[in-house]
Amino acid sequence: MPDLDRHLPGIAAGDPDAFQAFVVGAESRLREGLASFAAVVDTEAVLQEALLRVWQVAGRFREDGRPNGLLRLATRMARNLAVSELRARGRVVAESDSEVARRLDALAVADAALEPDPLLRRRIEACRRALPPRPRAALEARLLAGGGEPDAALALGLHMRLNTFLQNVTRARRALILCLRRAGVDLEAHP
Repeated sequence: MPDLDRHLPGIAAGDPDAFQAFVVGAESRLREGLASFAAVVDTEAVLQEALLRVWQVAGRFREDGRPNGLLRLATRMARNLAVSELRARGRVVAESDSEVARRLDALAVADAALEPDPLLRRRIEACRRALPPRPRAALEARLLAGGGEPDAALALGLHMRLNTFLQNVTRARRALILCLRRAGVDLEAHP
């Protein structure tokens, strides 16, 4: 994917053509990032709001030396807006395991070339294998379901009560993040 930050000077100067070029390049990636929210949130409205905010803050945005910084900011804004919408509807949202899976996928793929990072994939797999059996089973069930099955059904399939399943998922998520941090993986550096 080409570096969309090339449009940043024009966007910051208020050039609608530069912003349109950015949107054309960014829209599909932003929509993909919102796909897991599609069943419960108006992702079109979220996308439009995120793009509006990008337009408004572009003049204050500072590049970090990595490609597609403005796209990464837009992705984070869109996700945060979707989470806020879920919360407003009374849904409990924490950094879910689908979010952890999304981050792990993002970590394992180089931003610019979209090629796998074999060392990172090995680290992720080593950390997953190091999880205790029940938390690992719960997390893997959640990740394999990809949001397509309710937690109650996943818990039943693992012969766990729902509360036990949720506790195991939380334990697995925390342990996985801790393991990756110990391995030198910076989860915060990725949108």
